[in-house]
Amino acid sequence: MDDGVSSAPASLGQVKSGPGASVSHYAAARFAEQASFGATPALIAEIEAKGFAAWIDTQFALPVSSLSATPNKFYDGNDPDAASTAYNYTYLGFYNAMLTAPDQLRRRTSWALSQWVTVSGNKADLYGIILWVNFLQEHAFGNYKTLMRDISTNPAMGEFLDNLYNRPTSNECQACAPNENYARELMQLFTLGVVQLNNDGSIKRDAQGKPLETYQQKDVEELARALTGWTWSNTPLGLDHGRYEGKLIPDNWYPTHDHGSKTVLGTMISAGGDQNADLDAAVAILMVHPNVAPFVSLRLIQHFVTSNPTPAYIARVATVFRSSSGDLKALVKAVLLDSEARQGDVLGVDRTSFGKMREPVLWYTGLLRGLGCDSIMRSRDLTTGYNNPAFPANQSPFNPSSVFSFYSPTDRAPGSNLLAPEQVLLNSAELHGRLGGYGLANNAIAVDAHCDVPAFGKALAISPKAFSDLVSERYFRGAMPAVLRQNLADLAAADTNGDVQERAMSFLLYALATPYYGVLR
Repeated sequence: MDDGVSSAPASLGQVKSGPGASVSHYAAARFAEQASFGATPALIAEIEAKGFAAWIDTQFALPVSSLSATPNKFYDGNDPDAASTAYNYTYLGFYNAMLTAPDQLRRRTSWALSQWVTVSGNKADLYGIILWVNFLQEHAFGNYKTLMRDISTNPAMGEFLDNLYNRPTSNECQACAPNENYARELMQLFTLGVVQLNNDGSIKRDAQGKPLETYQQKDVEELARALTGWTWSNTPLGLDHGRYEGKLIPDNWYPTHDHGSKTVLGTMISAGGDQNADLDAAVAILMVHPNVAPFVSLRLIQHFVTSNPTPAYIARVATVFRSSSGDLKALVKAVLLDSEARQGDVLGVDRTSFGKMREPVLWYTGLLRGLGCDSIMRSRDLTTGYNNPAFPANQSPFNPSSVFSFYSPTDRAPGSNLLAPEQVLLNSAELHGRLGGYGLANNAIAVDAHCDVPAFGKALAISPKAFSDLVSERYFRGAMPAVLRQNLADLAAADTNGDVQERAMSFLLYALATPYYGVLR
């Protein structure tokens, strides 16, 4: 097998590059698609030279990239122009970091985390959302228990899931009652899920075959009591959005925390603890639950590698979660180096049920990174200048419609038992956007984003074969299917009028709208 890797012990289920080992071009390109926001010639060459494990270690060692939130600290959200400026700045920043930040693996990890540990701009403001994204960047290669503890005092999360307004009934506030929103989602969406799991992610059932529930309503109520009594650490006046800075702090102006004993998932939190003590105790209870390892492992596998992993794959990664006490570096490495993840590094050696549909964000960033763009597309008006950034409407980064994010990890393909959560985003509007390229066929817009469109135009001017070869190299790991090659040749022969660069982009977008590119395998 010419992939330059050796097999690890079967019990680990991993393949690892040895010192100085290299990997094939096809395998490196495939790995780049899994571990970054899109393959580029430079990234593929780096992975080829270093090997998988060494490249991961290099990424772990890079400084954390972050976005400046300063331009969004002062703006009037009721002023349409000010709000539009803040919005454009935010989403240009998000996408441009995905395209150009050197810490691609960290960015890809924080993007994955954001899709089940969710805060949305539909409630938190744009300044808070940038700080939330930077927060996830800082925690992406940390410890999952620490992440769960720290999201509980994150201002954007506190506002989004209402824990800022979680107060017990007291003599001073007879109308108060614990707000259960954050407590419920901390268990349901961030750590445990609603049914008990085996280590391989399969559901535990009773003697009648009914799934065993993970927690009861009483657990939600008790956990909500343990999480009472937090407030902003910074409350500036006017248009200053600085309340999102720092961490939430205990609110001790009057009895805002329930100091009584609580019992969560069968474990008692002793009476008399303050906000920090009860939070630490609650997170500790959640993190020793056997569900956490397979719950988190499935989600990371789905976001990096395949939507429908085998139970054995989940179990191997979950075992690493347990042995590393939730170390996200170890977990990411286990996901990417697993034998199931790497099986397809040899062309044609994979399972038909393996892989994942390219969610809109990954399709779009893959398109632009393959073209060498350093910015996303922006609509262009010769009178007023630039208008809004152009990106997939079905998946606006860090702005899902609810805490349930863009899709459920347990969604299945229609008419199938295969997990395929991303498919719910692939509707006619998304396909239309892909075929239109969000303005890519407009030379002026592409030039403004510094995309290397001329290279594709020159290749098409030479011959359809030269064009297909370039598209194959940039987007199909050098292995474009013969059927697609012929389709591109037929298109090029039938359409010879107009600007060669615009035609090249139209043909490229056709190729990338097909399932050959639309499914990561």
